[in-house]
Amino acid sequence: MQNGQALSCRATHVAGSIWRYWLPVAAYAGLIFYLSSLSHPEEYVPSLLAELGDEVLHAVEYGLLSVLCYRAFRHGAGAWAARYALQLAIVAAATYGVTDEVHQAFVPLRVAEAGDVLMDMIGAAIAATGWSWTVEP
Repeated sequence: MQNGQALSCRATHVAGSIWRYWLPVAAYAGLIFYLSSLSHPEEYVPSLLAELGDEVLHAVEYGLLSVLCYRAFRHGAGAWAARYALQLAIVAAATYGVTDEVHQAFVPLRVAEAGDVLMDMIGAAIAATGWSWTVEP
């Protein structure tokens, strides 16, 4: 009976980890995909953010994704991933940035730009590193 309780407890923990850590990653990645599917995404960006410029928006957008990924790797993916959460978060966010630019190449009135990928990577690295040093040292 104790073995069954342990399995049940483990299953509950895994389900909780998915909801708490991985669902936000998936939802935010879905939002990025949706906005990248629009021919004029600037229509949906608040004017305050639009004034920051495209490069800064890319850095902020992928910075947030990297923080969500960091949390998920650190707390919801096991001991090995927790040890390398910072590196995994940066690589995951940067890789998603590359796939996002490829996706945009197929959207009418959008283009894929290497500079956007660079800003995605910079934002991901700064945000995930800052988060790991200050919020979850």
